Amino acid sequence: MLRVSDLAAGYGRTTILQGLSLHVEAGEIVTIIGANGAGKTTLLRAISGLIRPTAGKVELNGERVDGLSPAEIVGRGLIMVPEARQLFPVMSVRDNVLMGCYHPAAREGAAQRLEEVLDLFPRVRERLSQVAGSLSGGEQQMVAIARGLMANPKLLMLDEPSLGLAPIIVQQMFGIVERIAAMGTTVLLVEQKAFHALKIAARAYVIENGQISIENTGPGLLADPHVKTAYLGL
Repeated sequence: MLRVSDLAAGYGRTTILQGLSLHVEAGEIVTIIGANGAGKTTLLRAISGLIRPTAGKVELNGERVDGLSPAEIVGRGLIMVPEARQLFPVMSVRDNVLMGCYHPAAREGAAQRLEEVLDLFPRVRERLSQVAGSLSGGEQQMVAIARGLMANPKLLMLDEPSLGLAPIIVQQMFGIVERIAAMGTTVLLVEQKAFHALKIAARAYVIENGQISIENTGPGLLADPHVKTAYLGL
C-alpha cells in the first residue's frame, strides 16, 4: 500500500532523513521505533506532504504522492494523527471529531462513520458536548484518533499516540490500535513505548540517524539484542 524509496528530507539546510526506504502492506500494523531526533516524525511529515522530500519518492497504491499537497494526499486516504493531539481546545468534542471529514473525499457516509467511530470510543460519545480543552490527556488522544478515522483513511499514521498518558490508558490505546486494524484500516505507528508497539506489529523498523538500521517482524525485533539494550531497557 505504501512504499517509501531512498527518501531524503529535513528542515532548511539540515538533512534528517538520508536515503530511507520502507514499505507497508495492506492490512498490516507496521511500527517504527527510534530515539528522539532519529527522524520518526520527519518521516511521517514527509509522507503526508507537510514537508517536501529533497530526494526519493513516496508511493501510495503504486502512485507517487510525494509531489502532491497535503490536502491532495488526504484525499487519497493517507491520514496522519499528529503528535500531541493538536485539537482545537475551545471547540466542542463533536466539532473536533467532525473536522476529520472536512475534506470533500471524506464527506460521503460521514454520518454512518461517526456512529462507528463513537462505538469504538464510547468515552468520546459521552463527551461530545464538552469543549476539547477540558478533557484528560487520554480522552484528547481518543478524540484525535477519532478525528483521523472520520477522514476515512486507507492508511492511518499515528505519531506517538501514547505520549504523556498514564500506564493504564497506554494499554487501552494499543488495544484501540489493534481494533482499528481489525476493522480493515492499515496502520503505520511511530512510538517511543517500543515494547507495547512491537507486540502488536506485524513488521517493524528501527530508525537511527535518519536511516533504517533494522527491519524485522514485531516479535523478531523484541528478540533482537540491540533493540533489547537500546530501546527496551533489558
